[in-house]
Amino acid sequence: MSAVSATDKEPAGARMAALIERLFPICRSITGPGVVETLEIIRQEIPVTIHRIASGTQIFDWTVPQEWSIRDAYVKDEKGNRIIDFKASNLHVVNYSRPIRATLPLNALKLHLHTDPAHPAWIPYRTTYYKADWGFCLSQNALEAMSEGTYEVLIDSTLSDGELLWGECFIPGTTTDEIVISTHICHPSLANDNLSGIAVCVELAKLLMAAQRRYSVRLLFIPGTIGSIAWLSTNRERLSRIRHGLVAVNLGDPGMLHYKKSRHETAEIDRVVEHVLKSAGQPHSIMAFAPYGYDERQFSSPGINLPFGCLSRTPYGRFAEYHTSADNLDFIKPEALAHSLNTYASVLETLDRNRAFLNLSPMCEPQLGKRGLYDAVGGKSDTKIRQMALLWVLNYSDGRHDLLDIATKSGLAFDLIADAADLLIGHDLLAPAQRT
Repeated sequence: MSAVSATDKEPAGARMAALIERLFPICRSITGPGVVETLEIIRQEIPVTIHRIASGTQIFDWTVPQEWSIRDAYVKDEKGNRIIDFKASNLHVVNYSRPIRATLPLNALKLHLHTDPAHPAWIPYRTTYYKADWGFCLSQNALEAMSEGTYEVLIDSTLSDGELLWGECFIPGTTTDEIVISTHICHPSLANDNLSGIAVCVELAKLLMAAQRRYSVRLLFIPGTIGSIAWLSTNRERLSRIRHGLVAVNLGDPGMLHYKKSRHETAEIDRVVEHVLKSAGQPHSIMAFAPYGYDERQFSSPGINLPFGCLSRTPYGRFAEYHTSADNLDFIKPEALAHSLNTYASVLETLDRNRAFLNLSPMCEPQLGKRGLYDAVGGKSDTKIRQMALLWVLNYSDGRHDLLDIATKSGLAFDLIADAADLLIGHDLLAPAQRT
């Protein structure tokens, strides 16, 4: 697999933006019809297997909740005008609100109204997944325009025993060792968080399916938190195969890329992502692991302890539009989506090529000339650099240093080091070291 070429960036960005636009109106939650519709649209793009787990199922310390569906919701004034209307924006209803039909005075209704006073024109996004409650979200400006009086309140929703769903796209490699990339599908009309993650993962799957790889790759389209807990609980026998993991979120905003390290902090995934970001020569940020954020905290919990990082653009809570109606289609940029996709592709390609080798002729330097190796790299403007790459790979291929170590020590590009390793393998001077 190769990263997205410069000539392909615009079409890839446009494709991802179009998918986000299609998914944007759907009222998603951790369960319910919005999740089903979202997964079905993803299945039209890439092969996805849908998995189900019943409400009430015990998954570690959690219980799969009841399934939520909503048909309509509003607050009407005394003239019958819908001043808060779910059909105008699905953010208007607190996600997972229980059903209610009532007539309330304004002071009682205000106990169930949520605004964002710092951004008075925006509607906030709120949830009540694990507490039986109800509520509405509206702009601060709209709240201030409400006059004293009584209001008709309706939330036509259902909470009943059902199923929690997630999707998996598995792309086999030449080994059973896996890279897992997880993205959450539970948010309603929020473009960056996290339709951008869904779109990048869909496009990444298309790239992966078109290339031969060493690692198998599993892309998870899951409800946040409860989805990763459910997946981990039902896939315990698979965990030993997972070598690397990433959580894909917030990938469409114009901010720079941020990488939150795994709990291991020096795992191969941490080293590779940091190398890819540094080599790109663009502003970026590397952050230490913390047990709060997205689903990396579940994959990195002490009993699981998988090397999972989180690669995003602006992290959660650090852009003003986060969890508000301003995280809309205008906020995300096709060129940012394409750059995120390119970075993910580069990370996966580097992981696939990176490994430790053994020099099969370690007693002094092997004679490269008689094998035609100098000739094999001759005639290029960087011939001497390529020859140096051969020597670096031979010298440090002791089973303890991988190609990324060698690239870092030599100051040479990783691809140059990996190409040198391929050349040496072809001349029986190098062999993969056994993983310990």
